[in-house]
Amino acid sequence: MATIKEIAALAGVSRGTVDRVLNHRGSVNPKTAEKILEIARALDYKPNKAGIVLAAQKRKLKLGVILLGAGNPFYEEVLLGISAKAAELAGYNCTVLIRQTEYSLKEQLLAIDELTEEGINGLALTPYNDNAIRRRINALYDQGIPVVTLNTDIENSRRIAYVGSNYYRSGQTAAGLLRLMTSGQVYIGIISGSRNVLCHTERIAGFQSVMQQYDNVHISATITNQDDDFESYEMTARLLKEHPEINALYFAAGGVYGGCRAVIASGRQYDIKMFAYDMVETTKKLIEKGLIAATICQQPFLQGSKPLDILFTNLTTGESPQSEYNYVDLDIRIRENL
Repeated sequence: MATIKEIAALAGVSRGTVDRVLNHRGSVNPKTAEKILEIARALDYKPNKAGIVLAAQKRKLKLGVILLGAGNPFYEEVLLGISAKAAELAGYNCTVLIRQTEYSLKEQLLAIDELTEEGINGLALTPYNDNAIRRRINALYDQGIPVVTLNTDIENSRRIAYVGSNYYRSGQTAAGLLRLMTSGQVYIGIISGSRNVLCHTERIAGFQSVMQQYDNVHISATITNQDDDFESYEMTARLLKEHPEINALYFAAGGVYGGCRAVIASGRQYDIKMFAYDMVETTKKLIEKGLIAATICQQPFLQGSKPLDILFTNLTTGESPQSEYNYVDLDIRIRENL
């Protein structure tokens, strides 16, 4: 196994310089740093685990987490995953600071600013899909603060990894379920959270890519509810009134309980096939009653814990994530397999 001494000799620098590069301590000329990293990769250098623990404890790392969609019950289990990993990392003098915001660009930017001012070394983020967030992620990367996106991604940014569903495939899966569980002429209402959240739009795109292949399937309308149950109730009630032909509902995001309540209030709960995501308590009860036909789960606990694991490893060892896209498994649940 290669040592820091060997890397220093090959690079023509001191062991202290190599240590600073490999452990992200202090400033080193970029060309020198790249040379050191190339040699380390060529020699398959692996840092000493005891040294990693000691270095982490001395650095007192801070990791930030920003979750988009405050009040969405899906994030309760994501937070359990975050809390479990935070408790583990506390043994390495690493603290985790958590913020939750509404679907608001302004709120998310403010949360990023607050955490940056508090001295975070890395950030796990459910990004609002906007160029301003993309630029902020890139700026953090340039400052040496890596970002891992979770639950939803943002394209063409310098985030180091993504943890969550393959949402296009997830939408295709929902379309397949709906196709198998309906017959005759099908008129679908799509209920999403926000057009500024990539995972919501990707789910719909995947769903539509399958549904457009069938002549008996028609998408009547698409609405957004900001993952809010109260807004979902109002929007769904209006949707059903304006489109009485609808006999299937596809909930592509949150607000499922509010939307289902609107269906029940209309008296059509047994005439409309409903499909959703995740296994929050209210969704589980609606499946048990036979009101929701199926839901697709996406390992929320892992979505909370894995981003922190990736950030901690990157900050303490300098290693890039093994995979840029860390897709979680999809788990289809119906009343018979709850």
